[in-house]
Parts: sequence; structure tokens; C-alpha cells
Amino acid sequence: MSSPRVLAVSSDAEHRFSKVPADAITLLAGLGVAGDAHCGATVQHRSRVARDPTAPNLRQVHLITVELIEELVAAGFDVGPGVLGENLTTAGLDLLALPAGTVLALGAAARIEITGLRNPCVQLDRHQRGLTAAVLDRAEDGALIRRAGVMAVVLDGGEVRPGDQIVVTLPGGPHSALQPV
Repeated sequence: MSSPRVLAVSSDAEHRFSKVPADAITLLAGLGVAGDAHCGATVQHRSRVARDPTAPNLRQVHLITVELIEELVAAGFDVGPGVLGENLTTAGLDLLALPAGTVLALGAAARIEITGLRNPCVQLDRHQRGLTAAVLDRAEDGALIRRAGVMAVVLDGGEVRPGDQIVVTLPGGPHSALQPV
């Protein structure tokens, strides 16, 4: 397998389900993707703003693997980079296996820290019926497995483009499994 890389980048200034693929995005430290509706130091997702508008934004950048997209396409779903609302579509990296606190270096300067899992919501089924179930699974012990990507915060800003390599730095100490954020 080749080294992990960014396959596609996407953003959208409006609060819509899907994001628009771009030639590049700019990450802003402590905020997220420049010009994206979810950019901000405090929560920007509408449901979370309604609960507590002062809560920190742990969902500044959304990442999904192209491998999940390919699996969904093979199952008959109409998806592609940006369609599931992600800012970064990655290749060659098992995002769901990373522990909380993992740092990903992207492009020449950008660094993001994985904060947790995206919790699939009703918007998936509004896009296409059955999509929510397709991104959920069950472990042998019955625990729910969320496969709709991971969320991150921006540590260091910079431009990110398709083709950029991803350098993974695992956190020290005991690792904590990703939880929904």
C-alpha cells in the first residue's frame, strides 16, 4: 500500500449536507477550514449550537476515507468526495483505528488533531435511503461501530491539496479509542 495521502479536499460556506470539491483548502489554527460553514472556535453545527453555543468546536475538520466511499459506491450509493460532508477525503489510512489525540501533518505546514468520531445522523438517509445503516456496524460484543469518518481540530494552519502526503504521529501514553464528538 502507498503512503497515506489526501485524495480530495472540499468545503462549503453554507450549512448543507455535501461540500464542494476544491483544488485546495486553507486550514486556520483553532478554527477549521477557511470559508467553511463549520469554521469557528466554538461549535458551528446547528444542532450543537442550539444546545450550547459556547462549547468548543471539536469538529473543525471532517475526514472520511476513500475506501469507505468506494465500499458505498459498490453497494449502490451515489457518493463521492465531499458528498458525505467531509473536508478531507483520505487514502491509505485507517482513520477509525487511530486513537484520540493522533496528529496528522498535511501539506507543507498544516497539522490537525483527531478529536473523535462523526456520529451518523438523519441527514445521511435524507441524502439517500439506507446510507445511515451502511455506515454503521456492530462489533462481536454488540457495540455500535460508527464508520462515517473522524473529526479533528486544527493545530497549525496551512494549505492542503489533493495528493499531499499525510504523516501520522500517535499520542504518547496509553491510547484512548475514538468516541463520538
